[in-house]
Amino acid sequence: MAQVLQELSKYAEKLVDSGLVVGAGGNLSARDGEYMYISPSGFDLKEVTGERWVKVEIESGKILSDLKPSSELEMHLECFRKDSNIKAVLHAHPTYSVAVSSAGKEIPPMFPDYPAMVKRVSYIDYVIPTTNLIAEAVGEVIADSQSVVMRNHGVLTVGSTVKEAYFYMQLTEEAAKVYAISSAVGTPRTLTEEECDDLRNLSAETYRSSLLKKQQ
Repeated sequence: MAQVLQELSKYAEKLVDSGLVVGAGGNLSARDGEYMYISPSGFDLKEVTGERWVKVEIESGKILSDLKPSSELEMHLECFRKDSNIKAVLHAHPTYSVAVSSAGKEIPPMFPDYPAMVKRVSYIDYVIPTTNLIAEAVGEVIADSQSVVMRNHGVLTVGSTVKEAYFYMQLTEEAAKVYAISSAVGTPRTLTEEECDDLRNLSAETYRSSLLKKQQ
């Protein structure tokens, strides 16, 4: 448990410091056996210390802490219930990802790291946040996705560690940023599917991917 909480606090701070969330926005969670720990509602993520992470039983959804969990609790639970390989869930509101997707565009591969590391990105149309509707929409695609872009809302990423989910969030946002800037100055040249497949098969990328699955 201690290691899980330490990882959550570390990457909660990184989400804020990197500008992926603002104020009390965003939320994250991690699996610990049959339970999960999720950020509490109403707190700036940098304020969430060990005792403030809310413990929840995954199967029943029973809350086992005094603090109220994030309003996106159902969305996190749905991810953990859909795929036992998912150990961490991050949800943020990264500027460029929201901007590009809200314009009706997908975030294309334009540099090697993005397609090499983030194998599948899914998109869902706007659904009112904090409801069962958005949890269900995410649940329909999460088993096959590392990143889910929610138009007019934000991005959700999952991983086998909090570190991995955070890295997917960074790459999704960086890809959106590169695309937005490229579109402003000219016609973007995106990587072909063949080029993306070649990148995914590089031994160097496979090794880097394996490191993300190890907690530090």
